[in-house]
Amino acid sequence: MIRAQLVSILLIAPALFGQAPTLDQILAKHYEAKGGLAKLKAVSSMRLTAKMSGGPMDFPAVIEAKRPAKFRMELSIQGNQLIQAYDGKVGWSINPFQQSAKKDAEPMTPDELREMEVQADIDGPLVDWKEKGHALELQGRESVDGGDTFKLKLVLKNGNTQTIYLDTDSYLEVKTSSKRKIRDTEIEAETTLGDYKEVGGLMMAHAIEAGAKGSPQKQKIVIEKVEFNVPLADDRFSMPAKPAAPPAPPAPAAAKP
Repeated sequence: MIRAQLVSILLIAPALFGQAPTLDQILAKHYEAKGGLAKLKAVSSMRLTAKMSGGPMDFPAVIEAKRPAKFRMELSIQGNQLIQAYDGKVGWSINPFQQSAKKDAEPMTPDELREMEVQADIDGPLVDWKEKGHALELQGRESVDGGDTFKLKLVLKNGNTQTIYLDTDSYLEVKTSSKRKIRDTEIEAETTLGDYKEVGGLMMAHAIEAGAKGSPQKQKIVIEKVEFNVPLADDRFSMPAKPAAPPAPPAPAAAKP
């Protein structure tokens, strides 16, 4: 009799206390919190004007993205332009601070290219994750800075992994951690997101901190302006051709005997 009563209690307990939400239910709430899938997919291009700080210095940055998979980030540092870009196939960068001090565009390494492919996803990896070839699972709940979050593990198509933390009240991202390999060394990074504001019907984080896991040094990004569906020419993302080499000087005339 007692056993039968216990079984009955276990059967009705989910109805009394509420069942834990499934992954699909959490994602549906997340898409809704962001502004809805229809509005997210109506964004054809985006430009973010930001200010970055890495220690005592602040420097302006412009981040641009365009469907289906184009990305460009430009930083202005001490009068020089550091650029990273991806046109959907080719990734390239201009880094005047390298030891060689070259100012020509150079192709990215395979590791950098894999990271750039993720950055160029204008919707983010949680939208249409199955169609993109990613794997996603719900790993329960975890406290982040004193707040309750849903913990999602994402294995990207390229093999890198991310852990995404969604606030259980707002269903917005508050933190991500990622693992990726760079030159056969595994790098683990963390990013926190906050100060969400509505722009064009979409919720956008305006305060971002990123850095290596466990390191007190974080790069801070403050988004100052968000623009959607801005005209962006495709060649803005294409790797510039290297300037032609100057013609060789004429050979000296042969000496007369």
